[in-house]
Amino acid sequence: MEIVIQQLTKSFGAKKALDAVNLHIREGMFGLLGPNGAGKTSLMRIMATLLPKSAGHVQICGVPIEEKMKIRGMVGYLPQDFSVYPSFSVAEAMDYLAILSGMSDRKARIEKIDFLLDKVNLTPQRKTKIRALSGGMKRRLGIAQAILHDPRVLIVDEPTAGLDPEERIRFRNLLRDFSEGRIVILSTHIVEDIEFTCESLAVLKRGQLLYEGKVKGLLDHAQGRVWTVTIGRSQLDEVRAVYPILSTVSEGEGIRIRLLSDERPFTHAQPIEPSIEDAYMKLMGGGA
Repeated sequence: MEIVIQQLTKSFGAKKALDAVNLHIREGMFGLLGPNGAGKTSLMRIMATLLPKSAGHVQICGVPIEEKMKIRGMVGYLPQDFSVYPSFSVAEAMDYLAILSGMSDRKARIEKIDFLLDKVNLTPQRKTKIRALSGGMKRRLGIAQAILHDPRVLIVDEPTAGLDPEERIRFRNLLRDFSEGRIVILSTHIVEDIEFTCESLAVLKRGQLLYEGKVKGLLDHAQGRVWTVTIGRSQLDEVRAVYPILSTVSEGEGIRIRLLSDERPFTHAQPIEPSIEDAYMKLMGGGA
């Protein structure tokens, strides 16, 4: 149960969306973190056999990516913009997609659909039209269709973007539950989603791999480099011009800031333990 990626390159003309990327993904939740344009979607679409690679090698559970039908039988994919006919009800959409996935036995389809709708907490909406679903419900329906064929690998692209906090937590828990005995790849630019669900991750920037390893290991990049200090409001722009600022909080007449610096930036600045988001910003080379 592993995905091995070696020197993977994807070019669109002169632009490289992925530049000689090497990854080793094992069972459980694996995060793909990076800003828009980092190459995350290109990587996922290649793993889902929806986009051809330009160079390199990819194997999923021992099967080369070139064997598309075998790969598609093992992989479930939820794109960022999942859509299905809006006039369908939830149950009709699931039945339609089950038929497309090769499930010809109607009784087996109904049993599987009932099980999955219960799993993603959509049973009360089984007769609801797709157009009437909330954003969170549509994402949960997307997960249900992606796991119709019980894939060994599930790939989800920005699944919590635009969701309210409660729905995001519910969605993260759903993915974590499904990762038992499988590989779930979660792509996002929201650091919190990775922090609370994944044990390992990769960080991409402009098609290049900046980090691969344990989530906790990412903290090493910012250890001893995150500081907090209160400054006057008039100093903010001056400080921002010199140091990457991670966050600001108003405190009376002043502003308490978190910033990145390899050395103590001010005599009264205090070191603090970095968060995963701090470490990510340090790795990306910037701040707010």
